[in-house]
Formats: sequence, C-alpha cells, structure tokens
Amino acid sequence: MKISELSDRTGLTVQTIKFYLREGLVAKGTATGATRAEYDDGHLERLRLIRALREVGDLPVSAIRRIVDAIDDREIGLHDLLGTAQYALGPHVAVPDGDPDWRAAREDVAALIAELGWQVSAAAPARDLLAQTFVALRKLGFPVVLNELRPYIEAAERLGAHEATRLAGGDARSRAIHRMLVTTVLYEQILIALHRLAQEDASARHLGPGIHQG
Repeated sequence: MKISELSDRTGLTVQTIKFYLREGLVAKGTATGATRAEYDDGHLERLRLIRALREVGDLPVSAIRRIVDAIDDREIGLHDLLGTAQYALGPHVAVPDGDPDWRAAREDVAALIAELGWQVSAAAPARDLLAQTFVALRKLGFPVVLNELRPYIEAAERLGAHEATRLAGGDARSRAIHRMLVTTVLYEQILIALHRLAQEDASARHLGPGIHQG
C-alpha cells in the first residue's frame, strides 16, 4: 500500500508517518521509485501500536523508541520485554537526596515486596511510585497500614496472574508482544476508569441521599 493508504487506515497524517519513519520507529518501505515506497500489514500494525501508545498511553517518542527497539530485538524474551515496556512507561519519580521520609518509605516498599514474596527488580520504577505515595499519605496524616493495602494487593495479584497466564498462552511472538503492550499500557487505563466508575457507584449506593439503611 502507498503511504496515503497507510495514513487513511491508521488515522495518522502522512507527515506524522514520515516522522516515525525518519526516527526509525517504523521500518522503511520497499522503494518503488525515487520518492515512492510500498508498505505492508507490518507497517500498519506498528503504526497502530505507536498511535495507541502515544494517544492512550501518553508515552513520549523516547519511551516508544525503547519499546520498539526491544520488540525488534529477537534475543529479548517476553519477561525482559515486559520490563522494558514497564520501565519505559514510568512514571520516573524524582527522589530527593537524603530525605528521611523518602528513605523510610523506600524501606517500607522493599519490606512489603519481600513479605509478599514478589520477584521485582530493584530498578523497577513502580517501587519509587509506591514510595512517593506512602510519603504523601503520611504527610496528610494517613498511616500506611497493611490491612488498608490488602484489597489493592489482592486485586493486583489477581490481575498480574491473569495477564501472565494470557501471555504464556502460546501465541506467536509478535501477537504475544502486542498482547503484552495492550495489557500493560491500555488495560491499565481501563482499570483506572473502572475503579472510578465503581467508586462512584458505591458512593451513590452507600453515601448518596435517599439510601435506606438496613
């Protein structure tokens, strides 16, 4: 297909596609002339993925580059590829030097992960994201209590196990990679949205006016 058809089918402008080609996020097409090239379904699939990562995942081009470079490296296994995607996602929290609150929060996160028996790299950005949240909670006067965290921990464990099982389902590598990125980037947005919707529903049922108790 020509680049104009690629634009029509992805919803991206020709200029945007050319930018991704120049940046190496998408492989060059097969040259058919001095200024023309043909593209295939592989280009279509890659551009749709990049668009989803940009628009729904809100990822910068630099993060997408790390992800697609890992996708194109046939030596990287799915577990390492998942790590590459997660670490590219961030958020990358700026940790203040020598802050005792931060030091305590990071120690608490490490202790929690150890207690749960989770196999998590020391470099995982989510460690500092959780520590940052612990710091904020404590400064607002809310102690971090395991019983309060338990429902979130259990939900996260169920989701993690569900996602890993799906990824281990024997799909071809390219399909498994896309499934992993969809799960990591897009389904996380679904989780946030569903949590807020469920929270509003629970509030209306239990806290709203006119609710008959008992």
